[in-house]
Amino acid sequence: MIISSELEMLNFGQSLARDLRTPALIELVGDVGTGKTTFTRGLALGLGIKEPITSPSFTINKRYQYPNGELSHYDFYRLDDPGLISSELAEDLSDSQVITVIEWGSSVADLLPPDHLRIIFTLNDNDTRTVALAQGDQHA
Repeated sequence: MIISSELEMLNFGQSLARDLRTPALIELVGDVGTGKTTFTRGLALGLGIKEPITSPSFTINKRYQYPNGELSHYDFYRLDDPGLISSELAEDLSDSQVITVIEWGSSVADLLPPDHLRIIFTLNDNDTRTVALAQGDQHA
């Protein structure tokens, strides 16, 4: 699908949130500036989270409560080796009340179940984004 604006990306995230059930893992794949965090903001809005959603690039993980569970947002951009954060991620993945979103997940790929949702974001020449959905290690 083609996303033409920030509002459309937010709406896409909100729409996906309506059909999402816990536990869930969403891996976001794409270069810097392709809309991964904007998508996550929309997802959070769709879950009923009122807090501002910001990229966890420097903190690695941010957690947000919503009425029926928790959204755990990881960004492994700056980590070649996730170290101890791997244990925290494994705990989130086994918690039935957590929706986990991972950006830059290649360093933790061995922890991710094969049936997770993968969303691939590509920036197009005309400043739109192509968004493709796949399952686990499949490429869209």
